[in-house]
Amino acid sequence: MTTYLHATRHPWACFLFLVPLLAVYEGGVLWLGGDQADRMRNGADAWLRWGLERFGAGQVLAAPAVVVAVMLVWSWWRWADRPTDPVTTTFGMAFESCLFAVGLWQFSRNFGPILDGLGVHLHIAGQSAPVAKILTFIGAGIYEEVLFRLVLFVGLYATLRAVQLPQVLALALAVAAASLAFAAAHHVGPYGEPMRADYFVFRTAAGLYFTLLFVLRGFGIAVGAHAGYDVLVGVSVG
Repeated sequence: MTTYLHATRHPWACFLFLVPLLAVYEGGVLWLGGDQADRMRNGADAWLRWGLERFGAGQVLAAPAVVVAVMLVWSWWRWADRPTDPVTTTFGMAFESCLFAVGLWQFSRNFGPILDGLGVHLHIAGQSAPVAKILTFIGAGIYEEVLFRLVLFVGLYATLRAVQLPQVLALALAVAAASLAFAAAHHVGPYGEPMRADYFVFRTAAGLYFTLLFVLRGFGIAVGAHAGYDVLVGVSVG
């Protein structure tokens, strides 16, 4: 069991788990969106592409190529201790992702009474979702985890440790910052939602959940759980 728990956090296992999701999302967006594919892209994906365009990398596949390149370099750096049975590991990661996605989904459905007691009312309405929207949910799971966990959380934690903050304090600050930034990001930009206390509180809790998954279970499972949760919310009714 210890070997499996270690294997799921290894970048090579995360890479093998991520590639099919990334291929489904990017391929589906290009196939369904055609010339209007950019309209189907979620916020984090659009932000990453905007940033790459500033550096002259505006090609359609630039964003996924960057993600793949980072994962491959990370895997190469850790190649010596890669999982010996990656197939079994990735199936286990898929199973865990489903469990964690359902867990957060159930939590979201029962979070209202908690907030009601605090005088904050949560309204998360379910809706049926066509294939195009399901693709955007998968994309959110990938690129939001890349942005808020792999880049923001890891970068902030490394910076705080570099200035010699104690490990526990650096970890707590990085987790809090990544979670708050994740919640706030849904309310900025031209497609951002109006600021609401209920949404912000829940999304901060969700950001904390995904950040802890990233720390304890690895990047791949955080991506899978995030994408799975978004799909569950999108296709649920009532």
